[in-house]
Amino acid sequence: MSDIKIAFFDIDGTLIDMGKQYPSENTQRALMKLKKKNILICLATDRSPMALPHLEGICVDAVLTYNGSYCFEQQQMIFSNPIPRNDVKTIIENASSISRPVMIAAKDKMVANGKDADLVEYTAFGGLEVVVSKDFEKLVESENIYQIMLGCRAEDYRHLMKNVQNAKITAWWDRAVDIIPLSGGKGLGVRKVLEYYHLDSSKAIAFGDGNNDMDMLRAVGVGIAMGNASEELKQMADGVCGSAAEDALRWTVRVSVPGSMAATVQAYSQPQPSLT
Repeated sequence: MSDIKIAFFDIDGTLIDMGKQYPSENTQRALMKLKKKNILICLATDRSPMALPHLEGICVDAVLTYNGSYCFEQQQMIFSNPIPRNDVKTIIENASSISRPVMIAAKDKMVANGKDADLVEYTAFGGLEVVVSKDFEKLVESENIYQIMLGCRAEDYRHLMKNVQNAKITAWWDRAVDIIPLSGGKGLGVRKVLEYYHLDSSKAIAFGDGNNDMDMLRAVGVGIAMGNASEELKQMADGVCGSAAEDALRWTVRVSVPGSMAATVQAYSQPQPSLT
């Protein structure tokens, strides 16, 4: 099979160990080696464009933000897929009825109509603070909203989505959710980026750790779950590597360039060598 030409990486729990702000030096060196092999590096995250991590010495080729709803290359937009405005308003009303504040995400700003402990902790994973703004309602009316974030539990999902026609929940944490366009998700963002670069999915590999990474792993030739990934993701992935805490992505260089896709899966399915 053809060599890999493009690699997609989730951020939190994949490139960056949970609770940390930046990738390890080993991970950054691995990405730099991939770049030297002319492999395109793409980030695929639920984060906003304003909350992307700094990767020392690495020019990322493309970024899929808001779970693939807003994708861009440098300053060039690749794909825009906002939530319909009527659904945004319905979700906000539904959340209010169960006393849950929400944060809405436009292209270059994120504001909330209140805050609670779950929302504060959730946004902190991406290094963000919850900004409660008097312009919240104005933003709902005037801007494209790509994602809605709020703290909740699984039993709240049905109520939150009552009378919502074209949006859906995606989640990687059991205390909060991202709500994105019904047609959206990281898989759609990946397909749009592959189209942009005129690449077939067989030339792509992706790494993730959460259930919101499932359709991304399905959209590429080889989908790899991190060792710290959810069991559901591990079950559907083509292979499983070590955890983010173990600097597992430093081994992507060894198995990704060059070589067949089959070799990549086999290598990731084997126990990882010691990192000491």
